[in-house]
Amino acid sequence: MILYLFLTHLAVGIFLSLLVVSKHAGVKFFRFNAGMAAILLAIGVAFRPGDDTGRMSELAYVTLLISGGAMLAYWATVGRTLAAVRPVIVGVGATAGLVMVVAQALAASTRGSGQLVTAASAMPALPLMTVASFLSSVALLGGACTAMVLGHWYLVIPSMQVSYLQSMVKVHIVSMVLRVVVVAAAVLLAIATCEPGLGIPSFWRYITSVGGIFFWQRVLFGLAGPAVLSYLTWETAKIQSTQSATGILYVDFFTVVVGEVLAKYLLLATRVPV
Repeated sequence: MILYLFLTHLAVGIFLSLLVVSKHAGVKFFRFNAGMAAILLAIGVAFRPGDDTGRMSELAYVTLLISGGAMLAYWATVGRTLAAVRPVIVGVGATAGLVMVVAQALAASTRGSGQLVTAASAMPALPLMTVASFLSSVALLGGACTAMVLGHWYLVIPSMQVSYLQSMVKVHIVSMVLRVVVVAAAVLLAIATCEPGLGIPSFWRYITSVGGIFFWQRVLFGLAGPAVLSYLTWETAKIQSTQSATGILYVDFFTVVVGEVLAKYLLLATRVPV
């Protein structure tokens, strides 16, 4: 389930992030990213657990297939003669991807892994917070990955304006801030509204215990690390050092991946969408 959620969120995030990249990045850039998103989505389907059932889970699966088909269609048509059809393809793929993410969030808000589930699972706002968490995760993953690939693309097209990378880094920073706000809100809400009962630990007790090491790793690698690295990337891009910015973005994307994988684990373990 962790890999299923992570890979599908990364795929949708990459596809959506293409909407904010300048067309001057070139046809091959868009084709490469669309193809990569489709492949990641296909791999994600392979990891879908057999017990992922229910109305929301089935809706997520159907819209996943629609989004994947749109990604393949976009990959096949970008730069070719069907330019009038591409906006429709992008619209269908983006809409289906977002519906998939929301459906996954609603399904995941009722899942748990037994003993690790905390009293925070009784949060009244849990489904809404899970939706916000998944959407912000998609934005962060997509922004980080696309910014990294775009930075590398200056080796393919050295004449590209640095402003394209600067704009993508801005998007990444905004998604980073949004992710931090959503996680902070979820944690504060879990601590404030949930009391332990029937032997189930409170979320505060969980994160201050030995088991809470995964939560603090998530905060360190998935939030603090990308926050610092995205700022360093912005400062480097401002002085038009695209190679240095790309190097930082590789590390930045790695920390985002670690953080988001841990976030999926923590959601299934505690039902708190961090």
